[in-house]
Amino acid sequence: MAESAVFADFTEGVPCWVDAQLPDVEAGKRFYGELFGWTFAEGYGPSALAHLDGEPVAGLTPKLDGRMPTVWTVYFATPDVIGLSRRIMDAGGQVITTPTGVGLSGELGTMALAADPEGAVFGLWQAGAHPGFGKRHQRGTFCWAELYARDTTAVDRFYGTLFHDALFGPDATPDFGRAPVSDVFPAEMPPHFLVHFGVEDCEAVLGTVNRLGGRVQATPFDTSYGRVAVVTDNQGASFAVLQR
Repeated sequence: MAESAVFADFTEGVPCWVDAQLPDVEAGKRFYGELFGWTFAEGYGPSALAHLDGEPVAGLTPKLDGRMPTVWTVYFATPDVIGLSRRIMDAGGQVITTPTGVGLSGELGTMALAADPEGAVFGLWQAGAHPGFGKRHQRGTFCWAELYARDTTAVDRFYGTLFHDALFGPDATPDFGRAPVSDVFPAEMPPHFLVHFGVEDCEAVLGTVNRLGGRVQATPFDTSYGRVAVVTDNQGASFAVLQR
């Protein structure tokens, strides 16, 4: 189902934002601008805010430390980032970045980074002036996040406890799922979230990825939620393209 306009209230546990941590934000703008048709406005500090049809869809942020990974991160909504951080630790996860205000005076919202018991990293977002996605579930926007895990029973318990209503509530339409790492990646690949963006033709977009300096990690395959290919951008950040 197509959605537009800014979503003021994301249920806790619903993916509400994604951003990429990149060595070169300007190169990222060129890559994603051509691939998805994104335009860019100034974000907070040196970050860039990606828009599609005038609605915010993603962020590009510079890596402040070369030792940090070049990755896409999915953020889950919460009305209480401090409380959720405590619950994550109680459930066997870790808080990597403690809750921090974003914007000049924290007016945009509060973020934190966490990891599940297997070490897969994800973000938390308590909205202020920036609720999250203004557009999703469409071409060139966030459509899905897949968690690739080793111990699927353990992560099912972890996320099912944290985000029960978003996953199993009466009105739940989850935007993330999980699969064993070995379904797509080599067994030695660390557990991780893979952000998916919508495309009209999964096969056709791979040529554009290669032309722009990216590469294909996994050629198109069928899943319960659509046809998927896994790629990296021109700086090494992995993501997936999803044809519903």
